[in-house]
Amino acid sequence: MTSSQPAETRTRGRSARTATLAEIAREAGVSAPTVSKVLNGRADVAPATRSRVEELLRAHGYRRRRAEATRSPLIDLVFHELESAWAMEVIRGVENVARDAGLSVVLSESAGRLTPGRTWADQVAARRPYGVILVLSGLDESGRALLTSRSIPFVVMDPAGDPGTDVPSIGATNWQGGLAATRHLVELGHTRIGAISGPSQMMCSRARIGGYRAALEAGGLPVDPGLIMAGDFHHETGYRQGLALLRRPDRPTAVFTGNDLQALGLYEAARELGLRIPEDLSVVGFDDLPVARWVGPPLTTVRQPLTEMAEAAARLVLDLGKGEDAAASATRVELATSLVVRSSTGAPSAGG
Repeated sequence: MTSSQPAETRTRGRSARTATLAEIAREAGVSAPTVSKVLNGRADVAPATRSRVEELLRAHGYRRRRAEATRSPLIDLVFHELESAWAMEVIRGVENVARDAGLSVVLSESAGRLTPGRTWADQVAARRPYGVILVLSGLDESGRALLTSRSIPFVVMDPAGDPGTDVPSIGATNWQGGLAATRHLVELGHTRIGAISGPSQMMCSRARIGGYRAALEAGGLPVDPGLIMAGDFHHETGYRQGLALLRRPDRPTAVFTGNDLQALGLYEAARELGLRIPEDLSVVGFDDLPVARWVGPPLTTVRQPLTEMAEAAARLVLDLGKGEDAAASATRVELATSLVVRSSTGAPSAGG
């Protein structure tokens, strides 16, 4: 079915007619080249003018025609933090897909912020990559509108919060993973099971602790808030919060940590206090990073298929870049987690 409307852009919400760059320029009180500069992420536009033009582009639902949008052979991969083996597994997965597609990967970090700033968005608009993948992060409304108006597809991997039904995302069964990890400890006979969570503002952290709570309740065990320590997915926090847990007079005999790095920090705390793993303390991590197999003792953990998740995110962003019809697949996809039992867990000792 064809349309009599011009192909350059179609309005959404305000009316059925199209809005051309010239019309947006007239409404904004600027020249058409100025609107083009905003679209291209050029820096030589006054902030107030840029904001006014961006608002009108959003209001008119402007989308550059893909034929007009010259894309660079790049995938922008954005981390909120880029400092661990976890990130390397994600990079490997995106690289696998990008390489086969003849694309390169550009890495950036949002310095711990869960939403990249406006400077980053402008830089992406100027680069015009084939697509954007955001990891443990997300986009605010203006960022989404900016990428959408430039016809730059984006996917969120392991979103920090609820990305919304209109944002394509790839995740993992975090709740099920927390359930499996804690159920394993309950089945071994542990009745005092601690936890070191991830950041409370992250959806994956809340889901893992939700699974932990569900496993305790299913096993007829109380959920003791004093045994749940706040974490941030870093080794140092696993060590610090691990010391706090293990110095309690009624210390837990097992601990589920929100990720493998915190589990390794807990290993260090246990060694410092003279506790043996698993004889005195059972430990379960989350992620199954390569290091989990090589520490002593090898770590029981929940495997999160990070490389496969990254590959799925990269394939989805490529599919979205092929045309409007691919947007119909922009839903949340969750890959299965699985428990990997190694030597860091065992039955509690008679004294425990």
